[in-house]
Amino acid sequence: MKPLLCLGFFSAAFSAPAFAADYASLPGGTFASVLPADTNNADVKLAPFRLRREPVTNAEFLAFVKTHPDWRRDRVARVFAEPRYLAQWGAADILGADAKPDQPVTQVSWFAAQAFCASEGARLPTWNEWEFAAAADATRADARSDPAWRAAILNWYAQPSSQPLANIGGAANFHGVRDLHGLVWEWVDDFNALLIASDSRDQNDPDRLKFCGAGALNLRDRDNYAVLMRIAMLSSLKAANTTANLGFRCARDGIGEGP
Repeated sequence: MKPLLCLGFFSAAFSAPAFAADYASLPGGTFASVLPADTNNADVKLAPFRLRREPVTNAEFLAFVKTHPDWRRDRVARVFAEPRYLAQWGAADILGADAKPDQPVTQVSWFAAQAFCASEGARLPTWNEWEFAAAADATRADARSDPAWRAAILNWYAQPSSQPLANIGGAANFHGVRDLHGLVWEWVDDFNALLIASDSRDQNDPDRLKFCGAGALNLRDRDNYAVLMRIAMLSSLKAANTTANLGFRCARDGIGEGP
């Protein structure tokens, strides 16, 4: 279930973007998600889609709030963003010393991320799209069975979260997408559909998948701790929440279509 949107409030987001975003084309296909498509552990079928090669930066989000002032931190409605929204910026329309232009923007709510993506004719990726893109390493579309690859990702989770964020621009993966791991957590469109059920009586409930992802009892690949940590983190959020290590990137349908 998606958070309810006030369409009138979001309509201002649909205008020419201030930055020309760079999107990679991903082929989609059948994908063994850690959250299977149904109770029979079916693979997920993904249509081709495009994904921003890098997370949205402070500079890009600053350009957005200047052209969409309803999303300034001093004007945004509290139903759409909690008080910590963009708290690291020097002012409502100034980055300041603690927010470098090429760092990924953080302290943004799901609502704000969706509005930014809409401003460039895009949307947030679904969990399955993000997971599909993030399964790749530099040479393989799916590196998840490689223990060394998993260990390298988990090493980032062990680092202190108080360190300043690095700039975007890490090495590209197989799909030409950067910084899916090792920089920030990222919002996905259906973040609140990833909840993990703890009640075994829900196992055969036909409505369970509408609200609980696949549930703890039906998780695949339970040794992929990095992915499971992301699911747990995203499941804990509300759409107005912000954190110092949570950013986003945008997605579009199809391959090579649209702006």
